[in-house]
Amino acid sequence: MDYVFMTDASCDLTEKQVSEIGVEVLPMEFQMEGKCYLHYTDARMMSLDEFYDKIKKGVDSKTSQINYNSFTNYFETYLKAGKDILYTGISTGLSGTYNTCLMAVKDLKEKYPDRKIIAIDSLCDSAGLGLLVYLAGKKYADGASIEELAEFIEETRLNLCHWFVVDDLDQLKRGGRISAVTATFGKALQIKPLISVDDGGRLVNVGKIRGKSNIIPTLVKHFERDGENNKDNVVFVAHADNKEGALELKKAIKGMCKEVQICNIGPVIGSHVGSGMLAIVFLGKRNLKS
Repeated sequence: MDYVFMTDASCDLTEKQVSEIGVEVLPMEFQMEGKCYLHYTDARMMSLDEFYDKIKKGVDSKTSQINYNSFTNYFETYLKAGKDILYTGISTGLSGTYNTCLMAVKDLKEKYPDRKIIAIDSLCDSAGLGLLVYLAGKKYADGASIEELAEFIEETRLNLCHWFVVDDLDQLKRGGRISAVTATFGKALQIKPLISVDDGGRLVNVGKIRGKSNIIPTLVKHFERDGENNKDNVVFVAHADNKEGALELKKAIKGMCKEVQICNIGPVIGSHVGSGMLAIVFLGKRNLKS
Protein backbone atom coordinates (compact mmCIF):
# COMPACT_ATOMS: atom_id res chain seq x y z
CA MET A 1 0.00 0.00 0.00
CA ASP A 2 1.13 3.55 -0.71
CA TYR A 3 -0.38 4.81 2.54
CA VAL A 4 -0.59 3.82 6.20
CA PHE A 5 -3.87 3.48 8.08
CA MET A 6 -3.48 4.59 11.71
CA THR A 7 -5.54 4.84 14.88
CA ASP A 8 -4.82 5.03 18.62
CA ALA A 9 -4.97 2.66 21.58
CA SER A 10 -8.37 3.90 22.72
CA CYS A 11 -9.85 1.64 20.00
CA ASP A 12 -9.45 -1.38 22.32
CA LEU A 13 -8.76 -3.76 19.45
CA THR A 14 -6.92 -6.97 20.28
CA GLU A 15 -3.48 -7.74 18.90
CA LYS A 16 -5.06 -10.41 16.69
CA GLN A 17 -7.58 -7.97 15.21
CA VAL A 18 -4.86 -5.40 14.55
CA SER A 19 -2.69 -7.98 12.77
CA GLU A 20 -5.65 -9.09 10.67
CA ILE A 21 -6.32 -5.65 9.19
CA GLY A 22 -2.82 -4.17 9.20
CA VAL A 23 -3.65 -0.94 11.02
CA GLU A 24 -0.96 0.94 12.97
CA VAL A 25 -2.08 1.70 16.54
CA LEU A 26 -0.46 4.62 18.36
CA PRO A 27 0.04 3.96 22.09
CA MET A 28 -1.62 6.22 24.66
CA GLU A 29 -0.40 7.20 28.10
CA PHE A 30 -1.87 6.57 31.54
CA GLN A 31 -0.42 7.22 35.00
CA MET A 32 -0.73 5.10 38.14
CA GLU A 33 1.05 5.46 41.48
CA GLY A 34 3.31 8.21 40.15
CA LYS A 35 4.48 6.21 37.12
CA CYS A 36 3.68 6.74 33.43
CA TYR A 37 2.81 3.84 31.16
CA LEU A 38 2.08 3.58 27.46
CA HIS A 39 -0.79 1.30 26.55
CA TYR A 40 -0.23 -0.79 23.42
CA THR A 41 -2.61 -3.39 21.98
CA ASP A 42 -0.45 -6.12 23.54
CA ALA A 43 -0.45 -4.35 26.95
CA ARG A 44 3.32 -4.79 27.14
CA MET A 45 3.92 -2.22 29.88
CA MET A 46 1.11 -3.30 32.19
CA SER A 47 -1.22 -6.25 31.71
CA LEU A 48 -4.96 -5.65 31.85
CA ASP A 49 -5.24 -8.05 34.78
CA GLU A 50 -2.74 -5.96 36.76
CA PHE A 51 -4.42 -2.71 35.71
CA TYR A 52 -7.90 -3.77 36.84
CA ASP A 53 -6.55 -5.35 40.01
CA LYS A 54 -5.14 -1.94 40.93
CA ILE A 55 -8.39 -0.18 39.96
CA LYS A 56 -10.41 -2.51 42.21
CA LYS A 57 -8.04 -1.72 45.07
CA GLY A 58 -8.78 1.98 44.65
CA VAL A 59 -5.58 3.01 42.86
CA ASP A 60 -6.17 6.19 40.83
CA SER A 61 -5.48 6.17 37.10
CA LYS A 62 -5.22 9.24 34.92
CA THR A 63 -4.98 9.35 31.14
CA SER A 64 -3.22 11.75 28.78
CA GLN A 65 -3.86 12.60 25.15
CA ILE A 66 -1.23 11.97 22.49
CA ASN A 67 0.85 15.15 22.34
CA TYR A 68 2.04 17.18 19.36
CA ASN A 69 5.59 15.83 19.35
CA SER A 70 4.41 12.22 19.48
CA PHE A 71 2.09 12.71 16.52
CA THR A 72 4.87 14.41 14.59
CA ASN A 73 7.35 11.63 15.31
CA TYR A 74 4.88 8.82 14.52
CA PHE A 75 3.77 10.40 11.26
CA GLU A 76 7.23 11.45 10.08
CA THR A 77 8.48 7.87 10.23
CA TYR A 78 6.14 7.06 7.34
CA LEU A 79 6.24 10.40 5.54
CA LYS A 80 10.02 10.16 5.23
CA ALA A 81 9.55 6.71 3.71
CA GLY A 82 7.28 8.17 1.03
CA LYS A 83 3.99 6.97 2.53
CA ASP A 84 0.75 8.89 2.83
CA ILE A 85 -1.24 8.71 6.10
CA LEU A 86 -4.88 8.25 7.06
CA TYR A 87 -5.58 8.60 10.78
CA THR A 88 -8.79 8.32 12.77
CA GLY A 89 -8.75 8.13 16.55
CA ILE A 90 -10.53 8.87 19.80
CA SER A 91 -13.57 11.13 19.47
CA THR A 92 -13.33 14.86 20.09
CA GLY A 93 -16.28 14.32 22.43
CA LEU A 94 -13.98 12.44 24.79
CA SER A 95 -10.47 13.83 24.26
CA GLY A 96 -8.49 16.72 22.82
CA THR A 97 -6.23 14.24 20.99
CA TYR A 98 -7.75 14.85 17.56
CA ASN A 99 -7.31 18.63 17.78
CA THR A 100 -3.66 18.13 18.71
CA CYS A 101 -3.33 15.81 15.74
CA LEU A 102 -4.66 18.53 13.43
CA MET A 103 -1.94 20.93 14.60
CA ALA A 104 0.73 18.36 13.81
CA VAL A 105 -0.86 17.58 10.44
CA LYS A 106 -0.93 21.27 9.48
CA ASP A 107 2.80 21.64 10.10
CA LEU A 108 3.71 18.33 8.47
CA LYS A 109 1.79 19.21 5.31
CA GLU A 110 3.99 22.27 4.95
CA LYS A 111 7.11 20.17 5.46
CA TYR A 112 5.95 17.35 3.16
CA PRO A 113 3.81 19.09 0.50
CA ASP A 114 3.84 16.05 -1.81
CA ARG A 115 2.35 13.70 0.79
CA LYS A 116 -1.33 13.21 1.67
CA ILE A 117 -2.20 13.34 5.37
CA ILE A 118 -5.86 12.83 6.21
CA ALA A 119 -7.14 13.00 9.81
CA ILE A 120 -10.79 12.19 10.59
CA ASP A 121 -12.68 12.64 13.85
CA SER A 122 -14.20 9.19 14.45
CA LEU A 123 -17.03 10.51 16.66
CA CYS A 124 -16.78 7.06 18.26
CA ASP A 125 -15.41 5.85 21.56
CA SER A 126 -13.67 2.70 22.77
CA ALA A 127 -14.95 -0.44 21.04
CA GLY A 128 -17.07 1.81 18.80
CA LEU A 129 -13.86 3.23 17.39
CA GLY A 130 -12.55 -0.32 17.33
CA LEU A 131 -15.42 -1.58 15.16
CA LEU A 132 -15.13 1.44 12.84
CA VAL A 133 -11.40 0.82 12.42
CA TYR A 134 -11.93 -2.92 12.01
CA LEU A 135 -14.49 -2.46 9.23
CA ALA A 136 -12.34 0.18 7.53
CA GLY A 137 -9.30 -2.03 8.01
CA LYS A 138 -10.98 -4.83 6.05
CA LYS A 139 -11.30 -2.45 3.11
CA TYR A 140 -7.73 -1.25 3.63
CA ALA A 141 -6.47 -4.84 3.52
CA ASP A 142 -8.48 -5.36 0.32
CA GLY A 143 -6.70 -2.47 -1.40
CA ALA A 144 -9.02 0.53 -0.98
CA SER A 145 -7.41 3.86 -1.90
CA ILE A 146 -6.82 6.48 0.78
CA GLU A 147 -9.72 8.56 -0.60
CA GLU A 148 -12.05 5.55 -0.67
CA LEU A 149 -11.18 4.64 2.91
CA ALA A 150 -11.63 8.22 4.14
CA GLU A 151 -15.06 8.35 2.49
CA PHE A 152 -16.06 5.03 4.09
CA ILE A 153 -15.05 6.23 7.58
CA GLU A 154 -16.95 9.50 7.21
CA GLU A 155 -20.07 7.72 5.91
CA THR A 156 -19.99 4.97 8.56
CA ARG A 157 -18.96 6.72 11.80
CA LEU A 158 -22.49 7.89 12.70
CA ASN A 159 -23.95 4.47 11.93
CA LEU A 160 -22.12 2.88 14.88
CA CYS A 161 -24.43 2.23 17.83
CA HIS A 162 -22.73 2.08 21.24
CA TRP A 163 -24.35 0.72 24.40
CA PHE A 164 -22.38 0.48 27.65
CA VAL A 165 -23.38 -0.60 31.14
CA VAL A 166 -21.06 0.62 33.89
CA ASP A 167 -20.68 -1.52 36.99
CA ASP A 168 -18.05 0.33 39.07
CA LEU A 169 -19.90 3.31 40.55
CA ASP A 170 -16.96 4.04 42.87
CA GLN A 171 -14.74 4.66 39.83
CA LEU A 172 -17.32 7.00 38.32
CA LYS A 173 -17.44 8.80 41.69
CA ARG A 174 -13.63 9.13 41.82
CA GLY A 175 -13.63 10.54 38.31
CA GLY A 176 -16.27 13.13 39.21
CA ARG A 177 -18.88 11.60 36.85
CA ILE A 178 -21.38 11.01 39.69
CA SER A 179 -21.70 12.22 43.28
CA ALA A 180 -20.80 10.20 46.35
CA VAL A 181 -24.49 10.11 47.32
CA THR A 182 -25.51 8.81 43.89
CA ALA A 183 -22.80 6.14 44.04
CA THR A 184 -23.88 5.00 47.52
CA PHE A 185 -27.58 4.75 46.66
CA GLY A 186 -26.81 3.22 43.27
CA LYS A 187 -24.79 0.44 44.87
CA ALA A 188 -27.41 -0.17 47.53
CA LEU A 189 -30.21 -0.41 44.95
CA GLN A 190 -28.10 -2.30 42.38
CA ILE A 191 -28.61 0.43 39.78
CA LYS A 192 -26.23 0.51 36.80
CA PRO A 193 -25.90 3.49 34.41
CA LEU A 194 -26.79 2.77 30.77
CA ILE A 195 -24.56 4.87 28.52
CA SER A 196 -24.56 5.58 24.79
CA VAL A 197 -22.74 7.93 22.39
CA ASP A 198 -24.36 10.91 20.65
CA ASP A 199 -23.57 12.32 17.20
CA GLY A 200 -20.90 14.56 18.71
CA GLY A 201 -19.03 11.51 19.99
CA ARG A 202 -19.90 12.33 23.60
CA LEU A 203 -20.86 9.78 26.26
CA VAL A 204 -24.50 10.20 27.29
CA ASN A 205 -26.15 8.70 30.37
CA VAL A 206 -29.35 7.41 28.78
CA GLY A 207 -30.95 5.43 31.58
CA LYS A 208 -30.59 3.10 34.54
CA ILE A 209 -30.70 -0.67 34.83
CA ARG A 210 -31.86 -2.13 38.11
CA GLY A 211 -30.26 -5.46 38.99
CA LYS A 212 -27.40 -7.35 37.38
CA SER A 213 -29.74 -9.88 35.79
CA ASN A 214 -31.25 -7.15 33.58
CA ILE A 215 -27.98 -5.98 32.00
CA ILE A 216 -27.67 -8.47 29.15
CA PRO A 217 -31.41 -8.47 28.26
CA THR A 218 -31.24 -4.66 28.03
CA LEU A 219 -28.21 -4.71 25.72
CA VAL A 220 -29.81 -7.38 23.54
CA LYS A 221 -33.02 -5.32 23.38
CA HIS A 222 -31.14 -2.29 22.05
CA PHE A 223 -29.27 -4.44 19.54
CA GLU A 224 -32.54 -5.85 18.21
CA ARG A 225 -34.15 -2.41 18.16
CA ASP A 226 -31.38 -0.33 16.58
CA GLY A 227 -29.33 -2.79 14.52
CA GLU A 228 -29.64 -2.96 10.74
CA ASN A 229 -28.81 -5.96 8.53
CA ASN A 230 -27.63 -7.76 11.65
CA LYS A 231 -27.39 -11.12 9.90
CA ASP A 232 -24.76 -9.68 7.55
CA ASN A 233 -22.69 -7.73 10.06
CA VAL A 234 -19.97 -8.16 12.66
CA VAL A 235 -20.82 -7.14 16.22
CA PHE A 236 -18.30 -6.19 18.90
CA VAL A 237 -18.84 -7.15 22.52
CA ALA A 238 -16.42 -5.37 24.85
CA HIS A 239 -15.72 -5.72 28.53
CA ALA A 240 -13.62 -4.24 31.31
CA ASP A 241 -12.45 -7.21 33.37
CA ASN A 242 -15.81 -8.90 32.80
CA LYS A 243 -15.06 -11.86 30.55
CA GLU A 244 -17.92 -13.91 31.98
CA GLY A 245 -20.43 -11.20 31.08
CA ALA A 246 -18.92 -10.79 27.61
CA LEU A 247 -19.19 -14.50 26.88
CA GLU A 248 -22.78 -14.55 28.11
CA LEU A 249 -23.67 -11.57 25.92
CA LYS A 250 -21.92 -13.14 22.92
CA LYS A 251 -23.95 -16.32 23.43
CA ALA A 252 -27.18 -14.31 23.65
CA ILE A 253 -26.71 -12.63 20.24
CA LYS A 254 -24.63 -15.21 18.37
CA GLY A 255 -27.47 -16.41 16.14
CA MET A 256 -28.62 -12.86 15.36
CA CYS A 257 -25.57 -11.63 13.44
CA LYS A 258 -22.82 -12.75 11.08
CA GLU A 259 -20.08 -12.78 13.73
CA VAL A 260 -19.40 -11.68 17.30
CA GLN A 261 -15.92 -10.57 18.34
CA ILE A 262 -14.86 -9.83 21.92
CA CYS A 263 -12.64 -6.86 22.82
CA ASN A 264 -10.95 -5.93 26.09
CA ILE A 265 -11.40 -2.39 27.40
CA GLY A 266 -7.92 -1.02 28.04
CA PRO A 267 -6.64 1.60 30.51
CA VAL A 268 -7.52 4.59 28.30
CA ILE A 269 -11.25 3.97 28.78
CA GLY A 270 -10.97 1.68 31.80
CA SER A 271 -9.53 4.53 33.87
CA HIS A 272 -12.90 6.26 33.62
CA VAL A 273 -15.42 3.41 33.68
CA GLY A 274 -13.66 1.02 36.05
CA SER A 275 -13.93 -2.75 36.32
CA GLY A 276 -17.02 -4.67 35.19
CA MET A 277 -18.23 -2.55 32.28
CA LEU A 278 -19.99 -4.44 29.48
CA ALA A 279 -20.68 -3.04 26.00
CA ILE A 280 -22.14 -3.92 22.63
CA VAL A 281 -21.34 -2.03 19.42
CA PHE A 282 -22.97 -2.62 16.05
CA LEU A 283 -24.06 -1.00 12.78
CA GLY A 284 -27.49 0.59 12.83
CA LYS A 285 -29.35 3.80 13.57
CA ARG A 286 -28.33 5.72 16.68
CA ASN A 287 -31.24 6.03 19.09
CA LEU A 288 -30.63 7.56 22.49
CA LYS A 289 -33.91 6.42 23.97
CA SER A 290 -33.56 3.86 26.75
